[in-house]
Amino acid sequence: MLTKRIIACLDVTAGRVVKGVCFSDLRDAGDPAELAHRHSSAGADEIVLLDISATRQERATLLDVVRRTGRELFIPFTVGGGIRSLADAAAVIEAGADKVAVNSAALARPELIGEIAARFGSQAVVVAVDAKLGSARCGWEVWSAGGTKPAGTEVLAWVKEAEDRGAGEILLTSMDRDGTKSGFDCQLTAQVFDAVRIPVIASGGAGGAGHFVEVFQQGRADAALAASIFHYGLSSIRELKSNLAAAGIPVRLPC
Repeated sequence: MLTKRIIACLDVTAGRVVKGVCFSDLRDAGDPAELAHRHSSAGADEIVLLDISATRQERATLLDVVRRTGRELFIPFTVGGGIRSLADAAAVIEAGADKVAVNSAALARPELIGEIAARFGSQAVVVAVDAKLGSARCGWEVWSAGGTKPAGTEVLAWVKEAEDRGAGEILLTSMDRDGTKSGFDCQLTAQVFDAVRIPVIASGGAGGAGHFVEVFQQGRADAALAASIFHYGLSSIRELKSNLAAAGIPVRLPC
């Protein structure tokens, strides 16, 4: 049985890690390289760094931050934010990333997914989906530009297209749950899991070990990502994994 992955997320703006609630009210959480090293040492299976202001500021990812952070890691490292072309993806991978996450640029030009997959392999392409519950008719809708603009696309239709175009994973964030510590959106996660054959990473709402148990059991996620509960010392990754193992969920226990 494949183990479930615990992923620590670093939302970065102006070279610093920040965290907010529902994509707003950001507060400083520390240096990305230092936090990446700390989370890796504590047992995180992967690190995701998202340059959350790059798209809104219409600039490329801060490669110096990627290089500094990558040097601290011996676990898979995903970088997203500001990746608008194959050249941008190549620069991030050359700077130390193992995978790239694309969101707004892929929505604007879905061919980008296939271009990156053809160059680096599908395993290197993560399509990040910021989902927000819309009308009863539309269900969950995709938002772009760091969660500031509705994309006019329904979540399940988009994740299916992303897989068909060569995505290797879906990073699914519930904007409604982000930073609330009220638990992952298991209904949303389960629906996306059923819609695709590639791994689904659940994000948004983690507040304790019980929420991870729920998203793995009820949401059937392949991995779960969190930020604030790790950055601010509200939960230990080691303790979290011990709780998951006790619940019968297969995880890689840290040494």
